[in-house]
Amino acid sequence: MVGLAAGGLAAWPLAVRAQQPSMPVVGFLHSGSLSGRENQIATFREGLAASGYTEGKNVMIEYRWAEGRYDRLPELASDLVRRPVAVIAASPLPSALAAKQATATLPIVFMAGDDPIRLGLAKSLSHPGGNATGISILTAGLNGKRFGLLRDLVPEATLIALLVNPNNPNIGTISGEVKEAADGIGLRIQILQAGTESEIDAAFAALAESRAAGLIVGPDPFYFSRRSQLTAAAARYGVPAIYEAREFVEGGGLASYGASLTEALRQVGLYTGKILKGEKPADLPVVQPTKFELVINLRTAKALGLTVPPLLLATADELIE
Repeated sequence: MVGLAAGGLAAWPLAVRAQQPSMPVVGFLHSGSLSGRENQIATFREGLAASGYTEGKNVMIEYRWAEGRYDRLPELASDLVRRPVAVIAASPLPSALAAKQATATLPIVFMAGDDPIRLGLAKSLSHPGGNATGISILTAGLNGKRFGLLRDLVPEATLIALLVNPNNPNIGTISGEVKEAADGIGLRIQILQAGTESEIDAAFAALAESRAAGLIVGPDPFYFSRRSQLTAAAARYGVPAIYEAREFVEGGGLASYGASLTEALRQVGLYTGKILKGEKPADLPVVQPTKFELVINLRTAKALGLTVPPLLLATADELIE
């Protein structure tokens, strides 16, 4: 009798633990790679923490990285659905589209660089209405502005190149916007495509042959992961280039203009936590950034022999010297 009682007492804590709810799991899907995004992941966790969730304490995160291979995203998204996870945090646009295709029921929090309504991610910004909501940073909508800023840096230019990833679903929007801005002032545009490391090298060789006076690097997660290669190539060929994010400029690039990707992922984390608490994506409005930052690397400008116009010096959010 004593042995049976002791056995029952020993088994009781196990039975109680089995009945306790398991820790929720968040699926984090990204079309790029972890390398160089440590700060962004940290701010994603900060957003989660602001909602009351700390990784390893009361939430688990399953990370899936496509490493720039967009063809892997559908299977990675399906893997998270099968896991199953409570929420999928998908960034940027290619990941969001893959997650949306993989599930119509699991909540999705996205960071997208294009119109989420046009892409079918939300019915409206104020009332998304489906299983997805998030942050729309409209990176494609900023390429005309980047074109103008680069033109200010190289006013004598008659030909400017645009580098785009052929695997990016936004390629038509990006190219169209830059071409429209160039046509407006009678400037020629050379569109270069690169979706691999070797193609980036080939694109710069083509740029040198055409003698383009400047380069716009289209927004793309693969390019973000290859920013060291891109900024080094721009320096080697002596071409002024403008990018989507400050991280390029901090690594030696000439200039960048865009929303903070780090802050956007903080908002993704915040929304992910709210959904874990019971709020529905359909009721959480899609957030749009209100601040865009211009960062200029004066050391790089000097190395390229450029004089930064006084107006840009005065309006830049940060000058790296």
